[in-house]
Amino acid sequence: MLEIKEAKISDAKELLDIYDYYVKNTAITFELVTPSLFEFKKRIKNISLNYPYIILKDDGKIVGYAYSNVFKGREAYKYSTEVTIYLDHNLKGKGYGKILYNELEKRLKEKGIKNLYACIASPIKIDKFLNNNSEEFHNHMGYKRIGLFTQCGYKFNTWYNMIWMEKMIGEHN
Repeated sequence: MLEIKEAKISDAKELLDIYDYYVKNTAITFELVTPSLFEFKKRIKNISLNYPYIILKDDGKIVGYAYSNVFKGREAYKYSTEVTIYLDHNLKGKGYGKILYNELEKRLKEKGIKNLYACIASPIKIDKFLNNNSEEFHNHMGYKRIGLFTQCGYKFNTWYNMIWMEKMIGEHN
């Protein structure tokens, strides 16, 4: 049974376990060291004060999480937000990402958000640490590539690009 809930501090260990895989084994995140449980709890707490931070459970087990956060720290950006998603790496292709992003988008619309932005690691050349799956997923979810930062991340002795993708979810009246 699928269930979406707000993330709680008590979920931090399970969420960190999901994230840890991506830090240690991929260039999807440009973090080089997995944050401590204390730091991860602090992130959940701070983000949850103003933005949705949701988890997806399947038969009681957390299979992924998604959240949004400040796009830029200026008042004029208050209708824009950056979105992030991580899924248990063993459970790809089950539609969990779509379920999480659809719910996140619904909650953000209710908050009056108009623009969604995703910051995505992008390979110069596909390797064992990074492919184009994140960009393809976001394309499938209606995002468009709007920017490229060339060779801005260095991980696993390799330079990676970063792209920005955007999706409009509200009217700009």
